[in-house]
This record gives sequence, C-alpha cells and structure tokens, in this order.
Amino acid sequence: MIGGVALLIVAVVGLVAWAVGHYTNNTVTVGTQTETSSTQVVDPKVAAGAHVFVQFACSQCHGLQGRGGVSPDVPALTGVGKQLTAAQLAGIINHGLGESANPTKPYMPVWGAVVSKRQVGELAAYIRAGLPSVTDATPLPVPQGQGDEVAGAALYVRDGCINCHGPNGLGGVPNPLSEDKAIPPLAGADFRGEFNTDAKIKEIIRSGSVIGRAPIVSMPHWGGILTDEELRQLVAYIKTFK
Repeated sequence: MIGGVALLIVAVVGLVAWAVGHYTNNTVTVGTQTETSSTQVVDPKVAAGAHVFVQFACSQCHGLQGRGGVSPDVPALTGVGKQLTAAQLAGIINHGLGESANPTKPYMPVWGAVVSKRQVGELAAYIRAGLPSVTDATPLPVPQGQGDEVAGAALYVRDGCINCHGPNGLGGVPNPLSEDKAIPPLAGADFRGEFNTDAKIKEIIRSGSVIGRAPIVSMPHWGGILTDEELRQLVAYIKTFK
C-alpha cells in the first residue's frame, strides 16, 4: 500500500513538471523593451553632422545640440535650419562670421581650410534637421581628480585643439595664406621660446590670434568660453609636449 502511494506521488510530480515545462516552452514572456535593445533610426548624413558638430567643438560654443547658453555672444542654433539654406550655412562655416579683438567676446572662426566639403554638408544637414539627439554624439568627458595634465588632455580633444594643432601639438594643418603656410605646432623649441611662461600660453588661448580673413584660419577666442581652471589644465597638458 505504501509503495503504491509513493508511485502515485512520483507520477503526479512528473505530470506537474511536464505541464510546467510545456507551458513555459510555449509561452512568450511579456516585458518592457530596454533602452539598449531599442534602435534609434537616424539619417546617416544627419548623424555624421552630429558627430562633426562635437568633433570640431561647435557644441562648446553653441551648446549641446546647439541649444546655446554658453556665452551671450554665441547664438543658439535651434531654429536656424528653418531660416538659412544649406548653402548659406556652408558659407558661414567656411568663411566665419565677423571677427573680434575683444578676448572675452567669441566670434565664429573660419573653418574652410580645416573642415572638408563633405563635413560642411553634414553639419548643414544636422542643423537643418533641427540638431536632434544622436547616440554617442556627445563631448568627451573631462576626468576629475586625476590632475591637471589628464584633464587638459581631455580638454585638448573636447575643445577641438587637436583638429588644428594636431595630436601632441605637432601641428601640420595647412593654412596657405599664413606666413608659415600651416597652423603652428604647440611643441618644439620655437613655441617654447615664444611662449616661455604659463601666463603667455594662457593669454594666446584666451585672446586668440586674429591675423586675417577667409580663407586664412585664425585662432579663435576662448576667453569667453573656457574657465580659468580649464585654461590652467590646458597649459599643464601643453607643457608635456615634446
């Protein structure tokens, strides 16, 4: 009798296990879609423009996604795409928009000798699309609490210094109408001889170097954009160059 009961229990347990397994295998689990599994569909040209916008530090002056708020002298770009044609935007990017001798008042610099025709078109497409949010098109974060050199290295990339002065300040970017025919390096004996103090390096970053009009490339003003701490950090990094 006991043996019969035991066999009955085993049979019931087996039947329940089969039913649970069968139900589970044939049931679709309903859950919320995670952010990582969702796919953001963006026009490739607009997406490229968003990344160029960050790469060339447009966001550092015009604000993230062109929303402004960085300096009263730099306008927001939201709505500009409905007011200007792609050709008009390209003209402003290539040739700049005015100059200023006041180091606290940033101006739109000349980018035609640095940014390619294709990149200019992508920037115009991004602006005309309303500067949408694009995954990973965000400025490089600046490490905190790791010393001025580390922070300065991130600023050098985030603020686009690397686009003109090259990696490790080696220079080499063409500037045909300038005296040296190229944007000067931030490394080497000539630079160290002319900018032999921290104060001199800070001042050229703060005030820029307005030496002509398009298509010549001029050093833009950063005095109204960068803080004193950021200037110190950039100088600390530049002083590590060869």
